[in-house]
Amino acid sequence: MSSLTVTGGRRLSGEISLQGAKNSALPILAASILSAGETVLTNVPALTDVEAALAILRHLGCRAEFSDGTVWVDSSTMTGWDIPDPLMRRMRSSVVFLGAVLARTGQAALSLPGGCELGPRPIDLHLDAMERLGAVIRRSRGRLIFRAPRLQGARIDLRLPSVGATENAMIAAAGARGLTLITNAAREPEIRDLARYLTAMGARIGGAGTSTVTVEGGAFAPIVRHRVIPDRIAAATYIAAVASAGGRIVLRQVCERDLTAVNDAFRQMGVCLCYRCGTLVAAAGERLKPPLTVTTRPYPGFPTDAQPPLMAAALRARGTSAFVETIFENRFRHVPELVKMGADIRVDGQVARVFGGRPLHGAAVTAPDLRGGAALLTAALAAEGETTIFGTEHIMRGYEDIDRTFRALGVNVKRDERTG
Repeated sequence: MSSLTVTGGRRLSGEISLQGAKNSALPILAASILSAGETVLTNVPALTDVEAALAILRHLGCRAEFSDGTVWVDSSTMTGWDIPDPLMRRMRSSVVFLGAVLARTGQAALSLPGGCELGPRPIDLHLDAMERLGAVIRRSRGRLIFRAPRLQGARIDLRLPSVGATENAMIAAAGARGLTLITNAAREPEIRDLARYLTAMGARIGGAGTSTVTVEGGAFAPIVRHRVIPDRIAAATYIAAVASAGGRIVLRQVCERDLTAVNDAFRQMGVCLCYRCGTLVAAAGERLKPPLTVTTRPYPGFPTDAQPPLMAAALRARGTSAFVETIFENRFRHVPELVKMGADIRVDGQVARVFGGRPLHGAAVTAPDLRGGAALLTAALAAEGETTIFGTEHIMRGYEDIDRTFRALGVNVKRDERTG
């Protein structure tokens, strides 16, 4: 099992450039199948989830190369339409390939996706969207088989504003005949970024970033070039890190608009955030105020992915704060590990109460999932002594070279890749 060992007690200082958004790159890589042409995607983070997406593309017969933040995909060579179980289980958002494969080939076969165990994802929303576009679905030996000689535009009313289901519906609709209307759509920045990519490809899309999205397919361009937006969750994590450790850091390539709810929470704590021309200066002193009540909600509300790092930062604030989780039922799996470090957190259902101001100490802890691992790393920065975080393969799914990044900010952190 891989690990990170962090020596706490050092204030952060330094300058880093923010990585591209994982949650934007993955659906765009899936959508690259549609064009039967080339995609050049820049600002792509080097993550294990991206590696998993490229492995799926190659399995389907596409050519895909990744070098220095740029991915080149040639989907003209695509021949496959099934995604085997081992590849599906490598990435929680792997189901986003469904709409692209179905629209391109008229058929698809896959198993349920893997990734972090945060609770059930409503894959029924994805299935309903494909059925409304004309797909026939059957189950065979634990796999889902989809058939649709030609998808037809339709009205898709999402029961929940699911990001993944919205993306799948948009991608499939871009390859369908006619107009598709998606209501109760997710509004996240990653949805807007996917729309920009699909528009560059040749689709006509309206309303992306609102609750009603229209999609109409068109003649696809032979070559599409696109730059992935900055990763707002990584930005929130580094702000949480400076809140936890204290100090001052500079983040470049940041989109302030995408971080409104995050900014409000950290400013309530007393963290100074100054934006100018895509650069953020974040600073925190010795005394922090608790963020009181933080409730996770779909965008533009406070993002569930930023909740664990903020909770870890709240441990340094004197006073009580409450975290209400409304998105994932298992989002508090990091709490028992934080308790090992001296945290006083009490969970009652989907509410966690944090009693901050207690001293933290180094311990051996295990990352339960991607963002829970980020929370442990955030807490380790404020802890006395050494903290060893095991299971950091989860963290590497979402943070590019996180050990090197924190060393650039003055943290004493060592990475051990042994898996035995």
